[in-house]
Amino acid sequence: MTVPLHALLVGAVRPFGPDAVPSGIAKAPVDRAVHLGREGFLGDGQGDRRHHGGPDKAVHHYAFEHYATWRQEIGRRDVLERAGAFGENLSTIGLTEADIAIGDVFRLGGAVIEVSQGRQPCWKLNHRFDQPDMALRVQRSGRMGWYYRIVEEGLVAPGAALELLDRRTPDWSLQRLWRVLYVDTLDRDELAAMAALPHLPENWRRLAERRLATRAVESWASRLQAPER
Repeated sequence: MTVPLHALLVGAVRPFGPDAVPSGIAKAPVDRAVHLGREGFLGDGQGDRRHHGGPDKAVHHYAFEHYATWRQEIGRRDVLERAGAFGENLSTIGLTEADIAIGDVFRLGGAVIEVSQGRQPCWKLNHRFDQPDMALRVQRSGRMGWYYRIVEEGLVAPGAALELLDRRTPDWSLQRLWRVLYVDTLDRDELAAMAALPHLPENWRRLAERRLATRAVESWASRLQAPER
């Protein structure tokens, strides 16, 4: 599997939304090679380091083919006219959540990256799209995007391609993970299998274990709904 980049994007932290909160969601394509380090691309930033960024969320990938579906569902938005609407660093045509699995390893230019987790949409998407329930729509759709951790640092150019090197847990597509998290939320067999995944970040493992222990699903309200002004 080899898929060329549609766009390579980075964005600095800037004031965002009606309350001017710090955010790096607004990203723009680059026209030169950029260094990819352990916590992301040089020049890329995250305003809320508690929930965004870090080694397990160093690079965000979103499938460009989803854009046409979003235009059909929510109408045309200026932000949907080009890659970067979802705050992604990597945009491709030819890879979706059905094709990607936890632990997939890719070469990307001079770097090697590993799929670490799916993206959990947050309320900033509501402002980004001027759509009050956009984060919830993204979550319900399964068109959420995904993150990579960095196995080897290196330079990545806009014309680079993702070359699949290894599939460590091919049975665990991101689509399957989404179903466990947001559809069949208390399927005990699937939660136990999720908790045992060797390449899953520790906080996601704890989430599965907590559901198993409490037989309850955590609240999503603070993530999906903007704080009251």
